[in-house]
Amino acid sequence: MKADKYISACRQLREQPVWRLLSARNGPIIVGLLQAHLFEAEQRLPASVLHERIGRDLEELRGRGEDLPQPPQAYISEWLRDGFLERRFPAGASEEEYELSSASATVIRFVAGLAEPRVAATESRLAVVIQQLVKLAEDSDTNPESRAANLVAERQRLDRKIEEIRGGRVESLTDAQALERIREIIALADGLTGDFRRVRDDFERLNHELRERLMDDETGRGDVLERLFAGVDLIAESEAGRTFYAFWRLLTDPEQSTVLDDALEHVMSRGFAGQLQMRERRFLLALTRTLLSQGGMVHDVLQQFAGSLKRFVQSREYLEQRRIQQLLKEAQRAALSLKDEIRTTEEVKFILPLTSSRLSSLSQWSLLDPSIEALPDGMCDADAPTIALESVAELVAQSEIDFGGLKASIRAVLTERSQASIAEILAIFPASQGLGTVVGYLALGSRHGVPAGGKEIVEWRGRDDLDRRARIPSIYFLRERIHELV
Repeated sequence: MKADKYISACRQLREQPVWRLLSARNGPIIVGLLQAHLFEAEQRLPASVLHERIGRDLEELRGRGEDLPQPPQAYISEWLRDGFLERRFPAGASEEEYELSSASATVIRFVAGLAEPRVAATESRLAVVIQQLVKLAEDSDTNPESRAANLVAERQRLDRKIEEIRGGRVESLTDAQALERIREIIALADGLTGDFRRVRDDFERLNHELRERLMDDETGRGDVLERLFAGVDLIAESEAGRTFYAFWRLLTDPEQSTVLDDALEHVMSRGFAGQLQMRERRFLLALTRTLLSQGGMVHDVLQQFAGSLKRFVQSREYLEQRRIQQLLKEAQRAALSLKDEIRTTEEVKFILPLTSSRLSSLSQWSLLDPSIEALPDGMCDADAPTIALESVAELVAQSEIDFGGLKASIRAVLTERSQASIAEILAIFPASQGLGTVVGYLALGSRHGVPAGGKEIVEWRGRDDLDRRARIPSIYFLRERIHELV
């Protein structure tokens, strides 16, 4: 029965994180929280920041009557265990970081597609199919005569097109057609950024598989070991590695990058681009940076896995791991050989000392009595300070950027308008710390703002009463992210 195969496949998929997230009791809440904090905002968040933001949202949801009794740490641990989140500890970081798993990103895109369905068959999608089929037919043709004939026909078509344009007959897309195409491009590009997570997961699985093969190969050095000692980068030489490197070379090619940037600039300058939603405009403006960031992350992971695998072999660490694995297998075989001779309720007369730690409750702790360490003569008044508190405050203001004050200024401006640039904020709240204020706004903009892709002029008056100007990147703060500026 053919249905049996489909039923079996669905049962296997039901155990995967994608299905579990869609069928979870609090699925809408989980998807909404993950989408708000790790999909549309930052791609990664330190543990403390994610705990604080999820906790704030949980308090608000409880106020609306939602049954969410656990603290944010408990929910995040549960999502990590279920495969909805991934946890990493980057080199040099002070704490672990969380990001979406590929399963969660797939679910969020699927749900977003249900919430905002698009037309199933569009002119642009059909055009993509036709163009790709025609190109495949031409590129796979081995007949020189037919390929030459196709090129000649294409040249004649282009010549006719050039003559029509020179004659003033220019055919342009309507706004509706242009919007349809650009939204199809956004959908394709968004799916491409999601593919990076799956590629990284493929490299992780490949890394684990190679290490398992090194552990399980008991017949000498083996093929994997021989190739590693020969200097072959097995992860980079894998099918996934070759595919990614080909994509990475295309993405980092200066000519292709220039073509992409120019095309984006021209498209965003067209009139129909003004009808795009703010989310769509931000996505297109940050497309190149997003692709490079996501691709660079996968590239770093690939290099890290390849380097760690080589070190694992060159340091002979695999020998110790293999020895431990052999000892475990011997213990398992010995246990299996005795399973029919010794009953589970029989005392084996063997004592295995275990390591332990001493634990005590908070009620057993004793508080410190300050009087025990008090001075015998009591406290005496200190000499008068040689500098006034106002002078200390002025010195601190000159050496420390007042980020609290800058955030307050941004929040005040965003209560009156939906977005504001650094220059617009400085026009309302002058730079009290001169260049330090400008640097502070740039630092906040790199974390909480949206780059607009251009430049703007900012002005301020220094402590010497001289006016100064500078050209800085154009960064906008948005009202919808005002909660980050607390």
